[in-house]
Amino acid sequence: MRILIRDCAILPMTGKDDYLPQGDIAIEGNLIRGVASTGELTKSGQLPADWQPERTIEARGKVALPGLVNVHTHAAMTLLRGYADDMALMPWLQEKIFPAEDRLTGEDVYWGTLLANLEMLKSGTTCFADMYFFMDEVAKAVEISGIRASLSRGLVGVGPNAEQALAEGVDFVRNWDGQAQGRITTRLGPHAPYTCPVEYLKKVITHSDQLGVGIHIHLAETRDEVENIFKEHGLTPVQLMEQTGLFQRPVLAAHCVHLHDQDIEILNQRAVGVAHNPESNMKLASGVAPVPQMLQKGIAVGLGTDGAASNNNLDLLQETRSAALLHKVFTGDPTVIPAYQALEMATWGGARALGLEQEIGRLITGYKADLILIDLNKPHFCPRHDIVSHLVYSALASDVELVVVDGRIVVENSQVLTLNEKEIMANVEERAQRLVLDL
Repeated sequence: MRILIRDCAILPMTGKDDYLPQGDIAIEGNLIRGVASTGELTKSGQLPADWQPERTIEARGKVALPGLVNVHTHAAMTLLRGYADDMALMPWLQEKIFPAEDRLTGEDVYWGTLLANLEMLKSGTTCFADMYFFMDEVAKAVEISGIRASLSRGLVGVGPNAEQALAEGVDFVRNWDGQAQGRITTRLGPHAPYTCPVEYLKKVITHSDQLGVGIHIHLAETRDEVENIFKEHGLTPVQLMEQTGLFQRPVLAAHCVHLHDQDIEILNQRAVGVAHNPESNMKLASGVAPVPQMLQKGIAVGLGTDGAASNNNLDLLQETRSAALLHKVFTGDPTVIPAYQALEMATWGGARALGLEQEIGRLITGYKADLILIDLNKPHFCPRHDIVSHLVYSALASDVELVVVDGRIVVENSQVLTLNEKEIMANVEERAQRLVLDL
């Protein structure tokens, strides 16, 4: 389909000075065909003189920017939102989350993922990275909703099901990589160094190499993790992964909270993508990741919400604001993580962390048509001194009016067109109560 979005402000995320106060965006098929000042698409040579849209969207008073990229979540954990709060990570997992997850069925995960997709699309997220169970059901939910996703079957390398989980992870990659018109990409998902022994990780690395896909892992999330791994191996988690050979593959490392200078150097040298989850890390009191130092090195840092059980929402606009504010107060420096840098982490930084920086995260001719329109005609955007500042420090999920993924309009007038909101919420409410009964 050919779509023309007319007369909107445009933030292409190609540089903080690359802002068009009034511009047009042409979409053809699943790609951006052109971006230019209003009325200039044909004059600039980006479109032939006879190019005609099938749909024109008048967007004066709105701003277009790339779709947001949530680089780390566990989508179906929407089922456990608000169930176990105000606890430290390990007691939270062992006493509350793991027992509830033992009751999960594939259908539960399907409906929980649909709810996550609904919430993410309504708040402007067009791509997310997920690690969980029953991943066939997750992929089916992604296929239906129209969102883009990087999916991994979570692997725990201890216990009787370790090898079966790895086999399922490999099969999932073979069956789903490139599906949903290319919107689904896959990785292998070893949970963490403390749940996956070195020999198990080496098997994951071998399969990753053979399949030609990357790896998604939790890394250096808590101080206890770092201390325990150092006691056992005499290395930090990052150093252990380097020694094991994990970073010879493309890696998305979630959290990276407790890092030494040498760890940051390794992540930089190995081009590891990092998922920064400020709100989950704050809620679980895991710590504050050294994001300014990583960005200074040039490491690809994107933003993630983590699961809704530890956030408790999947609103990446809110996460962007939190990322900007957290590091200012933590460092005592208000210039750290300025607004544009925070927004970049939520868009192109996330694309870089996923290895998709040549496809999404910017509004450039030839990139995938993943974009959002935010309505600026709201009291909290007035006066319009600085659009980037407003998007980071003032914007709400409810300001997202239009969402396009892969050239398809999936949200219009702030309503998701691909999903039945009432049906999804009713199903999740019923299933969620069963999961936590008597726990």
